[in-house]
Amino acid sequence: MKFNLLIILIFGISFSSISQIDPSDIEIVRDSFGVPHIYAKTDAQVAYGLAWAHAEDDFETIQYAYLAGNGLLGHHLGKDGIGADFLSSFIGSEELYERKFESDISLEYLEVLKGYSAGLNSYAKHNPDEVLSSKLFPVTPKKMMRYGQLQLFISSRGDYWVGRILNNNLDFDPINQSPIGSNTFAFNSKKTTDGNTYLAINTHQPLDGPVSWYEAHLCSEEGTNILGALFAGSPSILIGVNENLGWAHTVNLPDKTDVFALEMHPEKKLKYRVDNQYFDLEVHKAKLTVKVLGIPIGIKKKYYKSIYGPTLKTDQGFFSVRTPALFEIRALEQWWKMNKAKTFSEFYDILRMKAIPGYNIGYADKNDTIFYISNGLIPKRAPGYNWKGVVKGNTMDNLWNETYDIENLPQVIQPSSGYFYNANHSPFKSTDSLENPLSNNFSKDMGFEQYDNNRSIRIKQLIDQYDSISYSDFKRIKYDNQFPKKFNYSFMNIDSLFLIDPDKYPDLKSIIKEIQLWDRKTDAGSYGAGAYGILYSYLRKYYRKLPEPKIFPKSYLIEGLKETKKHMIKYFGKTKVMLGEYQKLVRGNKELPSFGLPDVITAMSSTNYKDGKVRVFSGESYIELVKFTNSGPEIESIISYGSSDKVDSKHYSDQMDLYLSFKTKKMTLDKNKVYKSAKEIYSPK
Repeated sequence: MKFNLLIILIFGISFSSISQIDPSDIEIVRDSFGVPHIYAKTDAQVAYGLAWAHAEDDFETIQYAYLAGNGLLGHHLGKDGIGADFLSSFIGSEELYERKFESDISLEYLEVLKGYSAGLNSYAKHNPDEVLSSKLFPVTPKKMMRYGQLQLFISSRGDYWVGRILNNNLDFDPINQSPIGSNTFAFNSKKTTDGNTYLAINTHQPLDGPVSWYEAHLCSEEGTNILGALFAGSPSILIGVNENLGWAHTVNLPDKTDVFALEMHPEKKLKYRVDNQYFDLEVHKAKLTVKVLGIPIGIKKKYYKSIYGPTLKTDQGFFSVRTPALFEIRALEQWWKMNKAKTFSEFYDILRMKAIPGYNIGYADKNDTIFYISNGLIPKRAPGYNWKGVVKGNTMDNLWNETYDIENLPQVIQPSSGYFYNANHSPFKSTDSLENPLSNNFSKDMGFEQYDNNRSIRIKQLIDQYDSISYSDFKRIKYDNQFPKKFNYSFMNIDSLFLIDPDKYPDLKSIIKEIQLWDRKTDAGSYGAGAYGILYSYLRKYYRKLPEPKIFPKSYLIEGLKETKKHMIKYFGKTKVMLGEYQKLVRGNKELPSFGLPDVITAMSSTNYKDGKVRVFSGESYIELVKFTNSGPEIESIISYGSSDKVDSKHYSDQMDLYLSFKTKKMTLDKNKVYKSAKEIYSPK
């Protein structure tokens, strides 16, 4: 205890702001997989318990997230952190929260934020050796929400455009508009054999880091009882199911962010013209800190602000970035309200807050309602401009200030087909063709996706096989890992691969035939998937050389096949390599063969590992499958590794084998069942 006190004194950490919540009023119930089920009278107390439990499992990642959101990452990481720190300053989140926090955040939600920050501060106080930076503490509600603001700016692709401006590369690039992938689909009684309603929550995220999933069950006497997943530092569930309803998110890519090229005065510095008037650019300096050899060094990086938004100067001029996420701070509160919704009408009313700037929503409930919407804060733009590119910032005509209402976004409510599906593809292909939203009813300037991808085509093909779907069929669709017979990538065309005559390339014949005769299944034991997976990794460098519309010629494919053969022989000593030999799911010292490739339903994306192998870093992450029955929701879930990021925890990797076997664990919202099977019950300190 003296040692801990000494560390606190050295770090100078003040915990005077810790709330007066009594931790003994909170119970954390850990199940056999270490998932925390948190019970308390109030939502604020539950938030305190969530902060404590999550910190027990992964305090480091929570801190990294908040350091990034508050411009402190460089102080801890050095030069690797200053990019996030600059972005945090550039978007003006500190100024935004000072201006809008008291007026926009409800008193009820403020208590939740206080509860979470108090729980995190208490954990830091009791575990000072785990504190990464004393400058972060005490965590406050504003510090929490500043990180949320950074993430939502990034999810609106604001960081993407900042990067392009700084790299003098402002041409539209469709490959960067294609997400790694997520899936959601639902069936109601019109499509199910047992008359129940099914919902698949199946997001594809990084398996580690600030936007990897953490599973929890939150239950208060103020109407909260929800099981699902959240990101590090979130005080509420972001995807999940309560006793009445559930929802999933998938990434969508309508056009939410614009870049404006300012027309500068020909002689006077930092003056820009809008119509017949000149305005002064506001000058700002991001105060960054970088640690070099343990010594903090202060750096100031200049940026600007125009009436269009935060602004950067490059050799090509001044460019302003504008996205609705720069003006809205209530996203976390909206998710909290969604956690507590009881009916579809209530849920839809909460969406009318228009605080979450993006994401598709797939919804189902106990009343047999299913619903899909391509949600987002999309600007109401003036016609006549190329909003996909850079727009001239010299007239008030194109300075938008409004976004479309929820009712005016593509959506499907209670389709007579009995299903919806989304796999990051076009919202105009969401259910049966007769009931899809019509693209012509929406402005082209909204920028909604128009394409299919391999996953969307495969899901639709599987659904169309059934007149009625059983729960077993539902799970088979979810765990399908096969490409369509004809590849349909949204960003490239590799049809020529299947037109190559193997006999003309005797040195490559066996590999070409392995791929061409492959059944398209991405099982860990598949040789065809192994050959294709290695080839796919080598085609990336050729992709960059291709002009639009990115159709691979035979010559590039042959070169890629040659590199595939060299790779196989060098690292595996043979030209028949199973996918699971090449691709691994790795956690600490545990290394297991993995299924999946990019853009199958069970998608996996990998990065270089060792000895010619790759390891999965993103894809199938948190999976929650729900059946709404008369006796309540039946829930099963799984996560890629385990509930803890602590290497010495028994829950560090205890879900990996189930996950790789397409199996799940049974979960429940029933308090009696949770306590009956509990492995540990305790209160935070």
